[in-house]
Amino acid sequence: MMNRRRNFMISLLSALAALLLVFGVYKLQLQQVELQKTVNVVVPKDFIHAGTMITSDLVEYRPVLTGAYRDEMVKEIGQVVGMETLLPLGAGEPVLRWKVDRFNLLPRGDQSTFQIPKSYILSVSNGIRAGDKVRLYISDGDGGSRRLFDELVTVASVKSAANVEVDDVRQSNLLSKANNDREKMYASRRDANGAIDSINLNLTEEQWLAIDSLCKSRESKLVIAFASFSITKKPGE
Repeated sequence: MMNRRRNFMISLLSALAALLLVFGVYKLQLQQVELQKTVNVVVPKDFIHAGTMITSDLVEYRPVLTGAYRDEMVKEIGQVVGMETLLPLGAGEPVLRWKVDRFNLLPRGDQSTFQIPKSYILSVSNGIRAGDKVRLYISDGDGGSRRLFDELVTVASVKSAANVEVDDVRQSNLLSKANNDREKMYASRRDANGAIDSINLNLTEEQWLAIDSLCKSRESKLVIAFASFSITKKPGE
């Protein structure tokens, strides 16, 4: 009787173990099938240089395994058409959202682009170019000076007296910046096509009102200083 009960228990445990093994194999097969499914993502047809405006003929769909898909990959061509590449994109390489941007020099939702009146400016660094980050200082009539804002401000454009964007005509500063080529960025500042006559900054309403309130009496002047952060910061950071 004891042997019969023991044999029954052994048979039952063996059957349960076999069922668990079959279930485990089944789940593993389901997982493998799931991983072998594909998702269409957007990829460049050919190599795309940094600073290029993406058009529909430059990109296409390509399937990637579900297991290799990441949320930062773009799934719709319409999401990248009209955007500018911040970094070079390799042929067939899934386009990642942080590698492209739309209207990089336009103000954020809480900002507007303001041209700073010449009468408000005491000095502006000649090394400044569109897309740079600058620090703003106030020089008071009593001889005191101070930093105006804690955060850096983005330059929308800088123009010469001929109303031409100040840059190196042979090598755009923005293109060099997108390629993270610091040597060419330096050269574009050194070999620019003119001196800065006017400058446009992307500012919040509060920032502009603060500048206007301080400078319109002409007792205080604005000092606009180039921040090396513009060169040392890598694209996408």
